[in-house]
Amino acid sequence: MPDTTTTTHPTWDDLVTTALLGTDRRPSTTPAALLDEAALQTVRRRAGLRPAPAAAPPDPAAADPRPPLPPLARNRLAMLLADRAGTGSTRRGATPDLLELLPQWLATANSHGYAAPPELLPALLDAARGRTDLRPGALSFAGPRALWLARLNPDWKFALRATPGSGAALPPPDEPEQIQRLWQEGLFAERVALLAAVRAHDAEAARALLESTWGTERAEDRLMFLDSLRTGLSDADEPFLERALTDRSRNVRATAAELLSALPHSALAGRMADRALSCVALDRTTGTVVVEAPHECDAAMERDGMVAKPPAGRGERSWWLGQLIEAAPLDRWPARLGERTPEEIVALPVADDWRGELHAAWCRAAVRQRDIAWSRALLGTPTAPDAAGPGAVSLAERAKLLAALPAAERAEWVAGFIAAHGLSEAFQLLGVCATPWAPPLGGAVVDALNIARDAGSYPWSFSGVMGLAERCLDPEEAARLEGLTATVEETEDSAPGAGSYWSEAFQRLLGTLRLRRTMREELLPPKP
Repeated sequence: MPDTTTTTHPTWDDLVTTALLGTDRRPSTTPAALLDEAALQTVRRRAGLRPAPAAAPPDPAAADPRPPLPPLARNRLAMLLADRAGTGSTRRGATPDLLELLPQWLATANSHGYAAPPELLPALLDAARGRTDLRPGALSFAGPRALWLARLNPDWKFALRATPGSGAALPPPDEPEQIQRLWQEGLFAERVALLAAVRAHDAEAARALLESTWGTERAEDRLMFLDSLRTGLSDADEPFLERALTDRSRNVRATAAELLSALPHSALAGRMADRALSCVALDRTTGTVVVEAPHECDAAMERDGMVAKPPAGRGERSWWLGQLIEAAPLDRWPARLGERTPEEIVALPVADDWRGELHAAWCRAAVRQRDIAWSRALLGTPTAPDAAGPGAVSLAERAKLLAALPAAERAEWVAGFIAAHGLSEAFQLLGVCATPWAPPLGGAVVDALNIARDAGSYPWSFSGVMGLAERCLDPEEAARLEGLTATVEETEDSAPGAGSYWSEAFQRLLGTLRLRRTMREELLPPKP
């Protein structure tokens, strides 16, 4: 008679539990028996799967026609990406922080037009995923393959968000029917990308495209589309922007008013100028500027973009005055104030403590209108006693004004500021200077750091400037740092440990500059 006894096998969950608890807790099971049963269960589970149709492979990535990296530069990129777990430029020690060099490496590689090595793209996207400041350079370097990979891995979906239209092919500018079809039927991101592309090629065609659907767009979409008019903004945009002043969305009205005020010959700029000039006059007897701030913000002023309610702690009249001055064309002030130059106007005394409000509003106007002459006048001389303190133009406002000046003049102004006032107030000014820093600016920074070191200053307060110097100093400045790497003798007034810290910081700075110079040479195109 055959044996009909059924052998009971433990379930997979039972095996996992036994493995976690240990076979010594289950005397009936030995380690060898557990492994045998696990192997048997694995075969049984796999054999029970029913075959399914194979998934269609993805379309191949688009070809990247750019030239490949030189071999040494490719090895350097692999090294930089391998160090992406570094702790940043604030760490102690004399070793350069490789991850902080990655943005510069990417910028240089992009300037040469190289293609990214395909095998390094996953590590590059992982690095960009963790640091938003890397994303523009990394995605530009990665090219179309980054979008192809991002569609396959949700960890890299930031690449799709960062690229308007997610890399969708836009119709060429000479095919208006396709442009119109995508504008009418495309997704929002595709339409944003399309409008920007058309605007860059043909400003009038882009504006016509926007007008064709303006009345049916959502408020948040209208705001985004309106912002595209900043590219190629001209007097031809004025009629459309004037109509946008009556939009039902306050944010759209405010953006339209801002754009119109950047057109010095627009009707809105003229209206704001008339209001602003009526509030400011010159007392020819005393040579003093007299200010009479507006007493109300009427409906016409609100239509032109003025906000009636001031922020907490701000007076109504000064708030209204500032908005008027900011929106008025700067070229109207010389005639109003005795045919003086911007420098002479800024030097005039202002009655009744209105100087700060008036100069701050002129500063915002100069930044908005990108007026070099007024920016230069409001900046003043970098050696002025109040240049480092809270004067009529704060350091934050000075940084914005500096951005309007040519790069060489900007660097020279900041170098003079550092020479006169030191580094403690210069951090945000350094941030707007072109890199690598011009020799006068780089020399001023190194000299100021040397003075701080010799004075026994607290070195930790200069860590931010040191980090900037590692990224922004010209590598040719390395020769000047040779003598600064030795440990200085600490005096009674020195901060404890300052000597060794300064030595490490200068060694790291010197090593970083040398490494940056090597990286730059590695990225040079091969000689024919």
